[in-house]
Amino acid sequence: MADAEETDNRIDGETEEKPRTRHKGKHDKDKPWDDPSIDHWKIEKFDPHCGGPVLTFSTLFPQYREKYLQECWPIVKGALKEHGVACELNLVEGCMTVSTTRKTRDPYIIMKARDLIKLLSRSVPAPQAIKILNDDMQCDIIKIGNLVRNKALEILTGCYILVQGNTVAAMGSFKGLKQVRKVVEDCILNKMHPVYNIKILMMKRELAKDPTLANENWDRFLPKFKKKNVKQRKVKTKEKKPYTPFPPPQQPSKIDMQLESGEYFLSDKKKQAKKWQEKQEKQAEKTAESKRRREEAFVPPEEPTKDPRASTDDKNDVAQIALSLKKKAKEFGKQKSAENIDAETYIAASEGLSGKKKLKKNSRA
Repeated sequence: MADAEETDNRIDGETEEKPRTRHKGKHDKDKPWDDPSIDHWKIEKFDPHCGGPVLTFSTLFPQYREKYLQECWPIVKGALKEHGVACELNLVEGCMTVSTTRKTRDPYIIMKARDLIKLLSRSVPAPQAIKILNDDMQCDIIKIGNLVRNKALEILTGCYILVQGNTVAAMGSFKGLKQVRKVVEDCILNKMHPVYNIKILMMKRELAKDPTLANENWDRFLPKFKKKNVKQRKVKTKEKKPYTPFPPPQQPSKIDMQLESGEYFLSDKKKQAKKWQEKQEKQAEKTAESKRRREEAFVPPEEPTKDPRASTDDKNDVAQIALSLKKKAKEFGKQKSAENIDAETYIAASEGLSGKKKLKKNSRA
């Protein structure tokens, strides 16, 4: 009977079926925060009395900072106590530690306290480092090799800059920290000299004073510096000799050389006689060389030799020139005489010549 009643109820639709959830994948399961009763857009009010997890940060400091930190630690402890942060100076391990307490109200103050101990470990003075606890102050630590602190960069960026060891500690606004990091990285990576970056910052500072240029692009006003590649001297590298496991051969000693030449077995008199003979030979060579050098000054220089064919050609040329000059002189004389002849003298001379010819003919007859 009970089974029949159940079947009747199912038919009539009186029973309520429970909805079944289908899972598509392995991770497609109900989450605790998927409850529809939770309002995800509701903004909860901050309760200063509610506790949270204890956060702790610690950093090491060099040994030369130990004395200064001991002196200024009461000032640091008092500044952190106002914000409900506990601090500890461990001189045995050489570290500083900051942690939250039940009195901590600002959730971000522990990050500021972490930056404070970092700055103290990088030789930043305590009065300057405590300013990092303010909301409008941030810090940045840049790793470098060696760089000098630049006062002009501090004025233009509005940041406090300190160089210590291989890092640069900077404190200021986000905009100023970005500019400081760019200048430092450009200098270390050899992209641009800090002087050029300072010039650009000075021009940007002047342009910012003009309200008409506030929303315009400043690239057309800024100078563009080109990097000059300076040729460096090539380092001479010595060629590496092939590696051999055996040592170099030993050089023969003076006794070995005497044994090879047979000098070792000679008597003292023969050795002296041989040395004297070698000395005489060297002296003879030197005297001959000095004599040759003295005689070189008296050797006449070689005269240039003349070609006989060239001499005959020169003679022929001279003769032809002389003949041509004689001909030109005769022609010039004829021209002068023709110009100086008078008509009356010419007729008288011609008549005298004709009378003489007639007398000669008559005498012959």
